[in-house]
Amino acid sequence: MPFAQLVIGPPGAGKSTYCNGMHQFLGAIGRKCSVVNLDPANDQTSYPCALDVRDLVTLEDIMAEDSLGPNGGVLYALEEVEENFDFLEEGLKELGEDYILFDCPGQVELFTHHSSLRNIFFRLQKLGYRLIVIHLVDSYNLTLPSMYISALLLSLRAMLQMDLPHLNVLTKIDNLSNYSPLPFNLDFYTEVQDLTYLLPHLESESSRLAHSKFGPLNNAIIDLVEEFGLVGFETLAVEDKKSMMNLLRAIDRAGGYAFGPAEGANDSVWQVAVREGMGSMDVRDVQERWLDAKDEYDEKELRDLEEEARAREEASLRQPNTTGLNDDDELGSFNGPLPDSGIKVVRKS
Repeated sequence: MPFAQLVIGPPGAGKSTYCNGMHQFLGAIGRKCSVVNLDPANDQTSYPCALDVRDLVTLEDIMAEDSLGPNGGVLYALEEVEENFDFLEEGLKELGEDYILFDCPGQVELFTHHSSLRNIFFRLQKLGYRLIVIHLVDSYNLTLPSMYISALLLSLRAMLQMDLPHLNVLTKIDNLSNYSPLPFNLDFYTEVQDLTYLLPHLESESSRLAHSKFGPLNNAIIDLVEEFGLVGFETLAVEDKKSMMNLLRAIDRAGGYAFGPAEGANDSVWQVAVREGMGSMDVRDVQERWLDAKDEYDEKELRDLEEEARAREEASLRQPNTTGLNDDDELGSFNGPLPDSGIKVVRKS
């Protein structure tokens, strides 16, 4: 049974960067992975594309032929993909049992209101794929209460629309220290704790939001999110190995992934233990690594890399040169008797 991630999110959330990084990471741990581009507007992929929807339909052609704008053109293009689903089905057959990453378009209408993307996902499910939706949200949305609440509503609507196993991920968490300090610790945002504490900060953000007519609306939105109780966030720094490992562990757990025979067959007991959950990062570790002590961790990692490079260089210098030796050189340092070969030589007179 093949597994797949459906990578969605608004523009700028880092979907293509995530697909590129996850593709490299999965290859490094021995999981055979392929990336499928479902975005008809993405003409420059940073990853090796195993199947490209632009071979079927492109945004430029639709805009030229049907006089549509970019947003309408993408919606129409996804309807074309749904209508010609055989193109995807035949292309996926060639990928066999590969772990698939689907890089989806960024128009939020596609995963909040429009039905074509949802229908494509369900037809993929009927092909036997175990799917999980990865909804990426830029961590910059944490810096303003209004943006954070908007991200909560978007995440909730996407979860209800897609109706599949779902993970919301705060990307670019390593950039969060470059912005103004957050009024609460990171776990307040990832675990979506009591949102009423945000109301004073929301009202102080803008004079318009402090108007009396916005008070009941803000409370209604907060009640809506808390009553569903569905939204929570994982974190990701795509260039950090520990962060990728921690997110992949959460994805495997949510998607029901079971290790195949080709992956982990020769792992040590320690590697198996780490994969099963030891050494995982919780949100407090993320807070310390990327917010509270980011500079100290960066310096430590740089020192570790320099020491590792120096150790490799010293090991290569100590290693004897065994290239270009002839038979005499190979035995030049041997002073003892030669071992008996078992062959007797008899001279004939």
